[in-house]
Amino acid sequence: MTSAKIMQKRREDIRRRIATHDHSFPTCVVLDCGRPTAARERSGLNRSYCRTHVEHFSRHGSYSKRSYTAGDLQPYRGRALAWLQANAEHPDIREAVSRMRTLYWRGRPEEAFRLAGKSPEERARVVWARLRTHGVDHLQPLAAWVAVCLCHAADLQPERKIEYRWVQAGKVLNRLSGGSHKRWENLGHGGRLEVTELHKYPASRGRVLRHLGEQVAHAAKRLESHLEAIGASAAPATRLPRARRRVSH
Repeated sequence: MTSAKIMQKRREDIRRRIATHDHSFPTCVVLDCGRPTAARERSGLNRSYCRTHVEHFSRHGSYSKRSYTAGDLQPYRGRALAWLQANAEHPDIREAVSRMRTLYWRGRPEEAFRLAGKSPEERARVVWARLRTHGVDHLQPLAAWVAVCLCHAADLQPERKIEYRWVQAGKVLNRLSGGSHKRWENLGHGGRLEVTELHKYPASRGRVLRHLGEQVAHAAKRLESHLEAIGASAAPATRLPRARRRVSH
Protein backbone atom coordinates (compact mmCIF):
# COMPACT_ATOMS: atom_id res chain seq x y z
CA MET A 1 0.00 0.00 0.00
CA THR A 2 1.42 3.41 -1.00
CA SER A 3 1.98 6.17 1.56
CA ALA A 4 -0.79 8.25 -0.04
CA LYS A 5 -3.29 5.42 0.41
CA ILE A 6 -2.13 4.91 4.01
CA MET A 7 -2.67 8.60 4.78
CA GLN A 8 -6.08 8.57 3.09
CA LYS A 9 -7.11 5.50 5.11
CA ARG A 10 -5.92 7.17 8.31
CA ARG A 11 -7.89 10.36 7.57
CA GLU A 12 -11.04 8.35 6.91
CA ASP A 13 -10.53 6.42 10.16
CA ILE A 14 -10.13 9.65 12.14
CA ARG A 15 -13.29 11.14 10.58
CA ARG A 16 -15.21 7.98 11.47
CA ARG A 17 -13.93 8.01 15.08
CA ILE A 18 -14.80 11.70 15.47
CA ALA A 19 -18.31 11.14 14.13
CA THR A 20 -19.06 8.12 16.34
CA HIS A 21 -17.07 8.98 19.48
CA ASP A 22 -18.48 8.02 22.89
CA HIS A 23 -18.37 11.28 24.83
CA SER A 24 -17.20 10.74 28.41
CA PHE A 25 -17.50 14.39 29.52
CA PRO A 26 -19.81 17.10 28.16
CA THR A 27 -17.34 19.90 29.03
CA CYS A 28 -13.61 20.30 29.50
CA VAL A 29 -12.37 18.95 32.86
CA VAL A 30 -10.06 21.96 33.45
CA LEU A 31 -11.46 24.02 36.31
CA ASP A 32 -13.67 26.95 35.21
CA CYS A 33 -13.17 26.21 31.50
CA GLY A 34 -16.72 25.26 30.53
CA ARG A 35 -15.98 24.63 26.85
CA PRO A 36 -17.24 21.40 25.26
CA THR A 37 -14.66 18.66 24.87
CA ALA A 38 -12.99 18.22 21.50
CA ALA A 39 -14.93 14.99 20.95
CA ARG A 40 -18.22 16.65 21.90
CA GLU A 41 -17.84 19.45 19.34
CA ARG A 42 -16.31 16.99 16.84
CA SER A 43 -13.07 18.95 16.45
CA GLY A 44 -10.87 16.10 17.76
CA LEU A 45 -10.79 12.80 19.63
CA ASN A 46 -10.06 13.98 23.16
CA ARG A 47 -12.99 13.08 25.45
CA SER A 48 -11.77 15.04 28.49
CA TYR A 49 -10.41 18.37 27.24
CA CYS A 50 -11.54 21.12 24.89
CA ARG A 51 -9.68 21.99 21.71
CA THR A 52 -8.01 25.00 23.38
CA HIS A 53 -6.50 22.91 26.17
CA VAL A 54 -5.50 20.15 23.74
CA GLU A 55 -3.50 22.78 21.84
CA HIS A 56 -2.11 24.07 25.13
CA PHE A 57 -0.91 20.56 25.97
CA SER A 58 0.74 20.23 22.56
CA ARG A 59 2.70 23.45 23.08
CA HIS A 60 3.50 23.28 26.79
CA GLY A 61 3.34 19.64 27.89
CA SER A 62 0.55 20.36 30.37
CA TYR A 63 -3.16 21.01 29.95
CA SER A 64 -3.13 23.92 32.41
CA LYS A 65 0.44 25.00 33.24
CA ARG A 66 2.36 27.26 30.90
CA SER A 67 5.97 26.71 29.90
CA TYR A 68 8.87 28.18 31.81
CA THR A 69 10.04 31.38 30.16
CA ALA A 70 13.58 31.97 28.94
CA GLY A 71 14.00 34.31 31.92
CA ASP A 72 12.94 31.55 34.31
CA LEU A 73 15.54 29.14 32.94
CA GLN A 74 18.37 31.56 32.19
CA PRO A 75 19.95 31.66 35.69
CA TYR A 76 19.82 27.88 36.00
CA ARG A 77 21.25 27.34 32.52
CA GLY A 78 24.15 29.67 33.19
CA ARG A 79 24.96 28.05 36.50
CA ALA A 80 24.61 24.53 35.09
CA LEU A 81 26.87 25.33 32.14
CA ALA A 82 29.51 26.85 34.43
CA TRP A 83 29.48 23.74 36.65
CA LEU A 84 29.68 21.37 33.69
CA GLN A 85 32.61 23.28 32.23
CA ALA A 86 34.43 23.34 35.57
CA ASN A 87 33.97 19.57 35.98
CA ALA A 88 34.35 18.53 32.34
CA GLU A 89 36.64 15.60 33.21
CA HIS A 90 34.16 13.98 35.58
CA PRO A 91 33.21 10.49 34.29
CA ASP A 92 29.47 11.26 34.36
CA ILE A 93 29.96 14.40 32.27
CA ARG A 94 32.27 12.66 29.83
CA GLU A 95 29.70 9.89 29.32
CA ALA A 96 26.90 12.45 28.82
CA VAL A 97 28.99 14.33 26.24
CA SER A 98 29.68 11.05 24.44
CA ARG A 99 25.93 10.40 24.22
CA MET A 100 25.40 13.94 22.93
CA ARG A 101 27.91 13.32 20.12
CA THR A 102 25.84 10.31 19.08
CA LEU A 103 22.66 12.41 19.01
CA TYR A 104 24.37 15.17 17.00
CA TRP A 105 25.23 12.73 14.20
CA ARG A 106 21.86 10.97 13.97
CA GLY A 107 20.56 13.04 11.10
CA ARG A 108 21.38 15.66 8.53
CA PRO A 109 20.49 19.35 8.69
CA GLU A 110 17.51 20.73 6.77
CA GLU A 111 16.17 24.22 6.27
CA ALA A 112 13.31 25.04 8.65
CA PHE A 113 10.89 25.54 5.74
CA ARG A 114 11.55 21.98 4.50
CA LEU A 115 10.32 20.26 7.67
CA ALA A 116 6.64 20.07 6.71
CA GLY A 117 5.49 16.50 6.21
CA LYS A 118 8.34 14.92 8.16
CA SER A 119 7.60 12.69 11.13
CA PRO A 120 8.34 13.95 14.67
CA GLU A 121 11.27 11.51 14.86
CA GLU A 122 12.76 12.92 11.64
CA ARG A 123 12.26 16.51 12.80
CA ALA A 124 14.06 15.71 16.07
CA ARG A 125 17.01 14.30 14.13
CA VAL A 126 17.11 17.48 12.04
CA VAL A 127 17.26 19.62 15.21
CA TRP A 128 20.25 17.63 16.49
CA ALA A 129 21.95 17.96 13.10
CA ARG A 130 21.34 21.71 13.05
CA LEU A 131 22.90 22.01 16.50
CA ARG A 132 25.94 20.20 15.11
CA THR A 133 26.27 22.41 12.03
CA HIS A 134 25.81 25.57 14.14
CA GLY A 135 28.67 24.47 16.38
CA VAL A 136 26.60 24.36 19.57
CA ASP A 137 28.72 22.98 22.40
CA HIS A 138 27.66 19.51 23.58
CA LEU A 139 27.38 20.92 27.11
CA GLN A 140 24.62 23.34 26.06
CA PRO A 141 21.83 20.74 25.69
CA LEU A 142 22.99 19.04 28.88
CA ALA A 143 22.88 22.36 30.72
CA ALA A 144 19.37 22.91 29.34
CA TRP A 145 18.11 19.64 30.83
CA VAL A 146 19.82 20.31 34.18
CA ALA A 147 18.30 23.82 34.21
CA VAL A 148 14.81 22.43 33.58
CA CYS A 149 15.27 19.97 36.47
CA LEU A 150 16.49 22.73 38.83
CA CYS A 151 13.69 25.10 37.83
CA HIS A 152 11.14 22.31 38.29
CA ALA A 153 12.54 21.51 41.75
CA ALA A 154 12.15 25.17 42.76
CA ASP A 155 8.63 25.44 41.31
CA LEU A 156 6.01 25.89 44.02
CA GLN A 157 3.29 24.39 41.79
CA PRO A 158 5.15 21.95 39.53
CA GLU A 159 3.65 19.76 36.85
CA ARG A 160 4.51 16.26 38.09
CA LYS A 161 4.49 14.41 34.77
CA ILE A 162 7.93 13.95 33.20
CA GLU A 163 6.49 14.87 29.80
CA TYR A 164 6.27 18.50 30.92
CA ARG A 165 10.03 18.58 31.58
CA TRP A 166 10.72 16.90 28.25
CA VAL A 167 8.77 19.62 26.47
CA GLN A 168 10.57 22.41 28.34
CA ALA A 169 13.95 20.99 27.35
CA GLY A 170 12.73 20.42 23.79
CA LYS A 171 11.76 24.07 23.51
CA VAL A 172 15.26 25.18 24.54
CA LEU A 173 16.86 22.84 22.00
CA ASN A 174 14.48 24.06 19.30
CA ARG A 175 15.56 27.65 19.99
CA LEU A 176 19.25 26.70 20.00
CA SER A 177 18.88 25.10 16.57
CA GLY A 178 17.89 28.48 15.14
CA GLY A 179 15.83 29.20 12.06
CA SER A 180 16.31 29.60 8.32
CA HIS A 181 16.85 33.08 6.93
CA LYS A 182 16.98 33.98 3.25
CA ARG A 183 17.39 37.32 1.53
CA TRP A 184 16.90 38.24 -2.13
CA GLU A 185 17.77 41.54 -3.84
CA ASN A 186 16.11 42.44 -7.13
CA LEU A 187 15.89 45.54 -9.29
CA GLY A 188 12.30 46.66 -9.35
CA HIS A 189 10.36 49.26 -11.29
CA GLY A 190 12.46 52.29 -12.07
CA GLY A 191 15.68 50.54 -11.13
CA ARG A 192 14.95 50.65 -7.41
CA LEU A 193 16.48 47.90 -5.30
CA GLU A 194 13.84 45.66 -3.74
CA VAL A 195 14.73 43.34 -0.88
CA THR A 196 12.70 40.24 0.00
CA GLU A 197 13.38 38.33 3.18
CA LEU A 198 12.16 34.97 4.48
CA HIS A 199 12.49 34.01 8.13
CA LYS A 200 11.28 30.59 9.22
CA TYR A 201 11.65 28.83 12.57
CA PRO A 202 10.79 25.23 13.50
CA ALA A 203 7.37 25.00 15.16
CA SER A 204 7.75 24.73 18.93
CA ARG A 205 4.93 22.30 19.54
CA GLY A 206 3.93 18.68 19.15
CA ARG A 207 5.61 15.32 19.57
CA VAL A 208 8.97 16.52 18.27
CA LEU A 209 9.49 18.36 21.57
CA ARG A 210 8.80 15.13 23.49
CA HIS A 211 11.36 13.25 21.41
CA LEU A 212 14.02 15.93 21.91
CA GLY A 213 13.38 16.19 25.64
CA GLU A 214 13.35 12.44 26.22
CA GLN A 215 16.58 12.00 24.26
CA VAL A 216 18.51 14.71 26.11
CA ALA A 217 17.10 13.45 29.43
CA HIS A 218 18.44 9.98 28.65
CA ALA A 219 21.85 11.41 27.71
CA ALA A 220 21.99 13.47 30.93
CA LYS A 221 20.56 10.79 33.23
CA ARG A 222 23.71 10.41 35.34
CA LEU A 223 23.97 14.19 35.78
CA GLU A 224 20.75 14.21 37.81
CA SER A 225 22.68 12.81 40.78
CA HIS A 226 24.63 16.11 40.82
CA LEU A 227 21.62 18.47 40.85
CA GLU A 228 22.09 19.39 44.50
CA ALA A 229 25.76 20.23 43.95
CA ILE A 230 24.97 22.28 40.84
CA GLY A 231 22.16 24.15 42.60
CA ALA A 232 24.44 24.98 45.54
CA SER A 233 27.37 25.86 43.31
CA ALA A 234 28.93 29.26 43.88
CA ALA A 235 30.39 29.24 40.38
CA PRO A 236 29.51 32.41 38.42
CA ALA A 237 26.89 31.85 35.78
CA THR A 238 28.35 31.49 32.29
CA ARG A 239 27.11 33.86 29.61
CA LEU A 240 24.94 31.86 27.24
CA PRO A 241 25.59 32.29 23.51
CA ARG A 242 22.62 32.99 21.28
CA ALA A 243 21.64 30.78 18.39
CA ARG A 244 23.50 31.80 15.26
CA ARG A 245 21.59 33.56 12.55
CA ARG A 246 22.75 32.63 9.09
CA VAL A 247 21.39 34.47 6.09
CA SER A 248 21.68 32.84 2.67
CA HIS A 249 21.04 34.54 -0.63
